[in-house]
Amino acid sequence: MDAINKLSFKDKLRSYKKHPGSLILLILVILSAIITAGVVLVLVGYILIMGIPNLSLDLFAWEYNTDNVSMMPAIINTILMTFYSLLLAVPIGVGAAIYLVEYAKRGNKLVSVVRITAETLSGIPSIVYGLFGYLMFAVACGLGYSLLGGALTLAIMILPLIMRTTEEALKAVPDAYREGSFGLGAGHLRTIFKVVLPSAVPGILAGVILAIGRIVGETAALLYSAGTIAQVAVNPLDSGRTLAVHMYALLSEGLYTDQAYATAVVLLVMVIGINALSGVIARKLAAK
Repeated sequence: MDAINKLSFKDKLRSYKKHPGSLILLILVILSAIITAGVVLVLVGYILIMGIPNLSLDLFAWEYNTDNVSMMPAIINTILMTFYSLLLAVPIGVGAAIYLVEYAKRGNKLVSVVRITAETLSGIPSIVYGLFGYLMFAVACGLGYSLLGGALTLAIMILPLIMRTTEEALKAVPDAYREGSFGLGAGHLRTIFKVVLPSAVPGILAGVILAIGRIVGETAALLYSAGTIAQVAVNPLDSGRTLAVHMYALLSEGLYTDQAYATAVVLLVMVIGINALSGVIARKLAAK
């Protein structure tokens, strides 16, 4: 790859003339990148143009009412929902990935079953998770519409994502690290927590970032499990709407379209801020 990059422009043209298929693929890749970046820019620009003029201090009032339709309770509920969901999903997902990579024997049938199950769960629509969360946690477990029920539902939803990304991050750690640790007399468990996991932290954080994005932007699964009450869920058993559900509720009512666009701006800023903060943390940990 480095040799190709060092070629002069004329050499590249000769190469593409000999292999026209490479030129076609290059053009398709460039077009795909331009289209993807263009769609993202258009979406972000549209949200900012429609939402920023409608931002006001009333939207950040502590209590929600029909006059101010404040999003502050939803912002707090979103932060709480993200914390509870990650608290439930990350330890289980990382632990499952450690078992699959570090302890399970190659060719183990259990490993293949777990991986197939995780991939299947990743493809299930979020509305199905919402119905499952309602029947399982709200009805069967008696939690009702609650922040805890929503967090349990989202934890199941993001569990395959965290597990698979952590698994790939652990596989990317060179075996020489493990062999060096074993050679110095460290045990298997100590090697995992002192050598392997610190090296895989950037990859694990990448999965956590993706999971946060899905939690913050989820609506269908939370409508049936956490509810839509516009108040701060002080207790995990209280019902409360997140920011995405709040925006959906405003649009569905049809009376607060401008406020919904303003909510979309805040939601966008939250997602970008969380991703940027996580990226900074990942780079600092990787440098260490």
